[in-house]
Amino acid sequence: MKVLSATTAAVVMDGTQAMASPAATDTGGLGLAAIIFIAFVAMVILFQLVPGLTMFFRIFKGIFSTEVEQRTKEVTKNNRTSL
Repeated sequence: MKVLSATTAAVVMDGTQAMASPAATDTGGLGLAAIIFIAFVAMVILFQLVPGLTMFFRIFKGIFSTEVEQRTKEVTKNNRTSL
């Protein structure tokens, strides 16, 4: 009976020390779900960045280009020789 009591006391004492250690409360960093979520958000941002920048530069070019340049492009497109 003394052996059983000593063994039980030793297990309980070791268990409480393990639970009190800082390593027991550390989660070990990000989980798999968090990594997948962050990767998904990064992919959305990257896939929206290219069309957004393209549209921005086209708007910027349209604001600062002159009407003559636009008419020249239209004429060239329609294969006319006179303005």
